[in-house]
Order: sequence, then structure tokens, then C-alpha cells
Amino acid sequence: MPAKPLYRRLELNFHTQYAEAKERARTELQLLPGTPGTLTLRTITGQGYWYRRYKAVAGKEVEDFVCRQDDEAAQHAMQARIHAAVWVQSQVRQFRTLGMQVADKDAARLLVELHNRRLFAGGLAIVGTLAFVSLLNDLGAVAIAARTQDIGLARRQALKLAAPVPLLETVQATLLEFFPVPGLAPGAPSTSVKRPGAEGLRVDVLVPGEELGGVKPVPELAWHAQTVPLFDYLLQAPRSGAVLAGGHCIPVNLPDPARFVWHKLYSSTKRQSDTAKARKDLQQAAVLAAVLADLEGGALEEAAAMAPVEMLTAAHTRLAELQALLAAHPAAVDAIHAALHEA
Repeated sequence: MPAKPLYRRLELNFHTQYAEAKERARTELQLLPGTPGTLTLRTITGQGYWYRRYKAVAGKEVEDFVCRQDDEAAQHAMQARIHAAVWVQSQVRQFRTLGMQVADKDAARLLVELHNRRLFAGGLAIVGTLAFVSLLNDLGAVAIAARTQDIGLARRQALKLAAPVPLLETVQATLLEFFPVPGLAPGAPSTSVKRPGAEGLRVDVLVPGEELGGVKPVPELAWHAQTVPLFDYLLQAPRSGAVLAGGHCIPVNLPDPARFVWHKLYSSTKRQSDTAKARKDLQQAAVLAAVLADLEGGALEEAAAMAPVEMLTAAHTRLAELQALLAAHPAAVDAIHAALHEA
């Protein structure tokens, strides 16, 4: 029985449609949080004022001041932004039905806030499973992927911000309840925040470091980050991408997909105490390797040529399992072998 492919290609017209949605979102310096909403006219002491009324988060309706009634330019500008948000919402709904990866509304609310505070423009990147599924969307590939309630935020060097943007203040501005997660060691500062409940959204801040689980300050976020070995390699050449979440398309920075493959192979060898995450890392590496071998020939070999020796040595130990996962993708197997041989 033939092996089952790890992914399928999105039809070209739908991938083009996604690219348009991503490009439109990139032109918006400020995305509208929550649902698109409607304009509502309020009269206060005889003077009319326009407000945007929308659902910010589940069960919470908000009204934001827009302009005075006689400011037609501001009113029309906001109406145009609402129409644009409605269009994006309809596109994301269609993308979901096509099998593309769409994160939930809590993730959307947080990512919109990070975008509006210019953190992605300052160099913040998305990593982990959310980056993996977003890279699939960007590459026009549809695959089965495990859901995650974790968002990994990473920076390779200090973010380029006009002023510090405290992380805790940012997550609280979403109107969602978050609490700091206790540090990894007694007395250590927190590197994560989380929504209540076992399935609540968790946000981890990550930076390069020699040991896994070390803690470093991130002054521009008034926060601390957990260190990850060889993370500088993963974050060295980010690409502009997007995350589909809720009814939004949020512009973000994503790791280079070929570097992502090699770093996931490396990570899969460092999770002796968590075999489920190790299998997930290996599966993600295999899926992206299959996509890249078909769509971006030479990318895996080029990324391997710049990878640390320790990373490639770890990848060698995963070859047998990787080949089994890639049984339906001989081109990817050849690319992996060629990359390791040339490196």
C-alpha cells in the first residue's frame, strides 16, 4: 500500500487569495481589535459623536470613540477600515473551510495587540507550533497539525522600539485574563503568562542561550525570557509572514522554514523527558521538509550549510525515523541526505 503524503497543495487561486489578504493586512498600521463592529452615533449634551461598537472578547462589548459627528473624513475612514475588516473576516472563514490553519479568537486578540504596539515591526518573531502552521499557510500547503494553546514569542536581539512596551501591560490590554506563570526554578522570574484553565492560552518569551531553560532579562518588554540553545540560528533570517486567527490576518515575523526544519530535528533529540513533544518536533520537521523539497529546491541544503555542527549531528540520529515519515516524499529524503553529506 502506497505511503500517504504528509500534505497537499492548496489550489493556486486560493493561495493567491491568501497572499492578497496578507498583503492588505500588512498595509494596516493598526488592526481593528475584536469583531469588525459597527459605527454608532451618540448624542452627549447636544453634540453628536461617532463610536465604533464591537465585541472585544467573548461576552464583552466595547465602544471606542471615533470622532465628532461633523468630522466626515474620520467617520468615512473608520467605515472603510470596518469594511476592510469584514472582508478579511470572510476570507479567513473561507480559508478555514479549505483546511488552512486558523488559531482561535484569544490568540487573535493577543496578536492584534502585539501588532498594534509595533512589536512585530520591532523584530519580535513567532516560533513553535504557531509558526509551523503559519509557514504551511504561507507556502500554500495543507496538512494535519496538532492544535496548540501556546504562543512562542522570540527575539534574537533587542527589539527596535521607540520606548519599552511592557509585556504584562500588553496582555492585560486585550481584556483577557492572564496571570504570570511561576518561574522554572524557585525564586526565578516568570518567562510566561497564561490564561486560566488547563486549556488556557499560554504565551512564552524565548531568546537564544547556551542552556535550555535559563533565564535572561528582556528590558524592552520589562520581562524575562527562557533561553533555548542554537536559537540564534533559527532566528537569524526571519521572513515576513502572517498568522490567521479568529477573523484576522495578522502580519508577523516567522523563522525561515528550512532553518525551522533543522532546528526542529535538533530539538526532537533534546526532549528525553517529553516524548510527545519530541514526536511533534520530528513530525513538523518532516512535513516542512516535504513541502520545501517540492516547492523550494535547494533550501534545505542551503540552510544546512549554515547550521552548527551540533545541530547536524543531532539530525543524523533522526535519519531512520525521518525517512519512515517521508516514505511518500523521496525528493525530501534525497534533499536531507544531500544536505547532511554536503555539510
